[in-house]
Amino acid sequence: MKYSAILILAILFLSCAPVHKIVDKPLLFNAEREQLTLEYLSDRHGLEQTEPIIEPRMIVLHWTVIPTFEESFATFNPASLPNRPDIKNASALNVSSQFMVDRDGTIYRLLPETTMARHVIGLNHCAIGIENVGGTENLPLTKEQLEANIWLVDYLASLYEIDYLIGHYEYTLFEGHELWLEKDDGYRTEKTDPGQEFMKNVRQATTQWNFKPIPKKTTPWKFD
Repeated sequence: MKYSAILILAILFLSCAPVHKIVDKPLLFNAEREQLTLEYLSDRHGLEQTEPIIEPRMIVLHWTVIPTFEESFATFNPASLPNRPDIKNASALNVSSQFMVDRDGTIYRLLPETTMARHVIGLNHCAIGIENVGGTENLPLTKEQLEANIWLVDYLASLYEIDYLIGHYEYTLFEGHELWLEKDDGYRTEKTDPGQEFMKNVRQATTQWNFKPIPKKTTPWKFD
């Protein structure tokens, strides 16, 4: 009877837990995008590669600010960067991420996890990006997106040796870290996504992975 009761409780818990799946909706990855990605790895990170692949060590959470999935996808889909003078001088490669979560919690895979996406300065060579549709003051991220991010972080951490889980607003804390490979000391952008409360909630729900603590200071690390 004792074990039957435990089994019933487990079934009830699983039936109430959010059910997620990954929908593949690939971005255009043509010869132009591949070449621009290889150039980004070389010019920005000093990595000479024949394939645009990464070894994931980090998950970075974002928001798109754009209000719909369709508009967000259309923004990321072109190979080259449109209308972003603030970052176009660094590279013509368009911004993107490996995943995007719609406002209803639907998870879309835009690129394979091990294909480089341009979503976080200094760390693209080792980071999987998760974009969340919305994120403005009038369009805050949803409960469904939070649950989907938690599920997706669990999924990715079960597949890869992920050391760090960060919000985009925390990326500059890695300046001087061994993972930081941005060659231009003047190339930085100020970010607030996906919000501190959202990050706190995702972190609290994924403590079982024992991710490493992020650096506390922006001063360069020294290695002997």
